[in-house]
Amino acid sequence: MRQSVSLSLCLSLFLISTSTGLYGKKKPKAVPPAPAPAPASMTSEQKTLHALNRLAFGARPGSLEEIRQMGLDRWIDAQLHPETIAENPTLEARLAPLDSLRMSTEELLHNYPSRQMVKAMSEGRMELPADPTMRAGLKNAMERYEQNKATDTAAPAPAKANADFRTVLDSMPLSAEQKATLTRGTPEARITLLQTLPPDQVLSILIALPAGSRTRLASSAPPELRRKIQLLTNPMQTVNRDLTEGKLLRAVYSNRQLEEVLTDFWYNHFNVYIDKGADRNLVTAYERDVIRPHVLGKFKDMLLATAQSPAMLFYLDNWQSAGPDARANPNQKRRQGLNENYGRELMELHTLGVDGGYTQQDVTEVARCFTGWTLKQPQSGGDFQFNPRTHDQGEKHVLGVTIPAGGGMNDGLQVLDILAHHPSTGRFIAKSLAIRFVSDDPPESLTAKMATTFTNTDGDLREVMRTMLAAPEFWAPEAFRSKVKSPLEMVVSAVRAVNGDMETATALAALMTQLGEPLYRKQEPTGYSNRGGDWMNSASLLARMNFANSLAQAKIPGIRVDAARFSGDARQIERSLLLTDPSPDSIAAIQAGLDENKEITADRIGSAVAGLTLGSPDFQRR
Repeated sequence: MRQSVSLSLCLSLFLISTSTGLYGKKKPKAVPPAPAPAPASMTSEQKTLHALNRLAFGARPGSLEEIRQMGLDRWIDAQLHPETIAENPTLEARLAPLDSLRMSTEELLHNYPSRQMVKAMSEGRMELPADPTMRAGLKNAMERYEQNKATDTAAPAPAKANADFRTVLDSMPLSAEQKATLTRGTPEARITLLQTLPPDQVLSILIALPAGSRTRLASSAPPELRRKIQLLTNPMQTVNRDLTEGKLLRAVYSNRQLEEVLTDFWYNHFNVYIDKGADRNLVTAYERDVIRPHVLGKFKDMLLATAQSPAMLFYLDNWQSAGPDARANPNQKRRQGLNENYGRELMELHTLGVDGGYTQQDVTEVARCFTGWTLKQPQSGGDFQFNPRTHDQGEKHVLGVTIPAGGGMNDGLQVLDILAHHPSTGRFIAKSLAIRFVSDDPPESLTAKMATTFTNTDGDLREVMRTMLAAPEFWAPEAFRSKVKSPLEMVVSAVRAVNGDMETATALAALMTQLGEPLYRKQEPTGYSNRGGDWMNSASLLARMNFANSLAQAKIPGIRVDAARFSGDARQIERSLLLTDPSPDSIAAIQAGLDENKEITADRIGSAVAGLTLGSPDFQRR
């Protein structure tokens, strides 16, 4: 579909949706016809679909039947105990090449050096790694570093690259036909040939191949070859690429869907920005070892884990915070002093909430308590340590509690205990979860019940979730498809709905940036919003619609979609993706898109309807 058609359709969707309140905008002054009275309760089918839309990243074909056979209550209980669910073998196979996800920070830095380490290698102060592909990739990076220093130009001249490539081919025992394929063949033909050659020849060919040609091969290459290409092209982006690809693969394929949804929720709650210096190498362990293990555990355990996480200490600068009597570090360029970043965000975003009853003086006192909570050599992946020499040993007063002088590291631990058990924390956490899972403006009756459970169970997050899921407010008919999806939710639910076979998520990771939610790259400590209304604007609608069309037409690199799924009449296709009857608004929007595009051929009608359905008001809601 042409972009102009998509833009026109997006405008009509925007008008339809604002008139029905989809985007959280004010309704027009003209009073629309009164809606039909809401049913007293959701149907059994609606409850199952509601659970899949709220506790998972949407349904896959067969999900409804699977839950019917298992029973909704048993499915929910299993999701609350993810350790009892066997993981999807397809997911495990897709994650296998992403080795950085399984490495400690020390291993990660050794295998995927930082820019500072590449600079040191270029200057002869560090040895290159032993792996031949990594060595070659880092040599390329070192050459670019030297070129940048000399000429501020990162790319070699194309003519030289092509000449080098021909020279390499001429030095190999290849037939004229093979050389022609490698020089002028399609990416698919090149990949087929490369898979028949010895590994040392493949590496030599890939090294000599012009960078643009090498990149074009990656999207359709099998995992092992794709990994080599990525390492040769930009080895220093491997860590972030693995993180984003791993997150998307888990969201699409994992059988432990609630765990994935909660990992995303809590990462945003305790947000860390990956592009801030050393955090490039620290976020992998942060999400894997700090956030994920605690999403259904005790809140105070996650609070302590984040407070002592190198990623958080570096992101909010607490590792440099020091008391007034701290001994000067002769190797430190900047004078150490008190830093209030962590103290402020700990109370405002992590525990009490902005209206939680603390003052600026409390921020200062909390910051004093956490002086000395620091890192050993953060650029080298150092662990948490407490440094008594930089700790403020004086008496502090936090939220009306006196913390005696000389407490050392225990000062910070006492603050965490105070905050974890403060009534405002229970209310704030309850409301934050209710906003994500129930409504942008959740009922006070629900958040009160969840907060009470939080208090009575010492912050047991599994029990707080269980209280929410047992509450009638969660299953209220007006909650059905009432929340607008975030970009991550929309993209993943669409791939799941069409049963996409995702070999690689590289293209989806780039798409997340276009949609305004680049993964792990929310610079502000607020994390990405859980309020659906915050994601709606005309630019986002256009990007969503274009993605929906491209996915339905199997034009997203790395994702295979079987067009045969989109057969039958329009209503059948719509229902196969929505798993319920489309609303009048969506029917009107889909028909408008079909009427507008006069170039749709008979063999493309099904894909066109599918794309319009994925971009419809109904699919944008969860």
